Amino acid sequence: MKIHQFLDHYGVTENPYAQEDASADHIFMEHCLSGTYHSAWDKIYGNPKAPATSVVFGEQGSGKTALRLQIVGNLRKHNQEHPNERAFIIQYEDFNPFLDCFRERLSGRRRKPEKAMQSWQLWDHMDAILILATTRLADILRNNGTDSLDQSHSIPQEKIDALSRAQKRDLMLLATFYDQNRDDPPARRWSLLKRKLRYTTFKSLWDRLLGVGVTLTVIIAVFSISETPWSSMTSLWILGAIFAGWVPFLWKQLKGFWTGWSVVKQIRIVDHNRSTLRKLLTRFETGDLAGQPIPSRPRGDDRYELFSKLQGVLNDLGFTSIVVLVDRVDEPHLINGSPERMRDLIWPLFDNKFLKHPGIAFKLLLPSAVAGYLNRQEKEFYEKSRLDKQNLIPSLNWTGQGLYDVANDRLKACAKLSETKPTIRDLFDDSVTEQELISVFDRLRAPRHLFKYLYRLLVDHCSKYTETSPEWKIQRETMQSTLAVFMKDLDAYDQKLGTG
Repeated sequence: MKIHQFLDHYGVTENPYAQEDASADHIFMEHCLSGTYHSAWDKIYGNPKAPATSVVFGEQGSGKTALRLQIVGNLRKHNQEHPNERAFIIQYEDFNPFLDCFRERLSGRRRKPEKAMQSWQLWDHMDAILILATTRLADILRNNGTDSLDQSHSIPQEKIDALSRAQKRDLMLLATFYDQNRDDPPARRWSLLKRKLRYTTFKSLWDRLLGVGVTLTVIIAVFSISETPWSSMTSLWILGAIFAGWVPFLWKQLKGFWTGWSVVKQIRIVDHNRSTLRKLLTRFETGDLAGQPIPSRPRGDDRYELFSKLQGVLNDLGFTSIVVLVDRVDEPHLINGSPERMRDLIWPLFDNKFLKHPGIAFKLLLPSAVAGYLNRQEKEFYEKSRLDKQNLIPSLNWTGQGLYDVANDRLKACAKLSETKPTIRDLFDDSVTEQELISVFDRLRAPRHLFKYLYRLLVDHCSKYTETSPEWKIQRETMQSTLAVFMKDLDAYDQKLGTG
């Protein structure tokens, strides 16, 4: 007996429990994204009009990625309904590019994975978030205000045109340091963004024009006055005068090189080119850069100011808040599932000043493997992090009732050929009660374990019968025997001795 034959009997067109990863689960994306929520959803999601941070710890398979996708889906809906009070979404979940560049900057024994993560600081996280936000915003502006991946982030042209010169300067400054779109060379991306913003920088050429003008004036004057312009003494005066005309240009280039060198040294998570940075920095008018924050020191102060500048621009473009979603911190190859390295990566984020930055909400979806370290910290850590103010969910637990609802929702979503949608209870023998199923599901703890168990149960049931003599009800004995084997495998998985 085949599984699809068993499911066809109930009008179910595909196996509801075949997928285990929410990001690749089309059933979840199409049918359950806005219908099946964890009981702590309201505390985690909050209110986009009053952004608040949430910190969630959950075991593998408990639905952290599903939570992230649901938050994104609900924020997009909010953005469509409130075009002038939108949330700018930043998904901070691919750490590999940042960690690879960061590790390359280290030397000697510090490049070992366990040592490298101990060098990670809060401003490295701030740089990463600024890169994700600036690159996305710059891409939208270069694409005439259209976001091809998310229409709720598209920006009307009139809002772009209404930006002040100071805001355009702030955008260009952010793009200089943090625009990391690799489709075009940095200078071309910068120039295209400048044209889209109509940001003029012609005054930045005054030093170059001065040098050219002085050079031409001196040469013309010398040839007009002296019959022997290239005598040894005269040549020194000529070269000195020409050099004096180029001093402002050379000084500006030197300052640009020094600033670029300092920025490259301090932004450790991307590969900047010093020559390109110098070129871009010298395109700004001197007055436009005066007093502006430059991420050229190992500290967060400049980054906080750059965040404020980004928020100021986004606010006038219709985004009143920023939501940063942190997920999949256990997956980078430099972390390799190590709780100690995850702790070293995430702990710098636990800074109340950063997590409570006005207008920014952080949704930290973290593995439960690092939750144990919370109880081992010094008093200073709790005073700095103030986790009591961060909507902390210490364990993303699922009750048997919650998992029962999840199983039902998925089954109904796939029952496209049935007029009366079946429930999970309908698949079992009459002797199996709903409460008994809830008790079984309660032992499974997480949606991923639930799906694995139900998939294995369907396989075990169908393998006991032939196509010519099918059985449309799962018997109690099959349920219990499959559960016993699965729980043994789950225990081995918890002890890192199996795949679950």
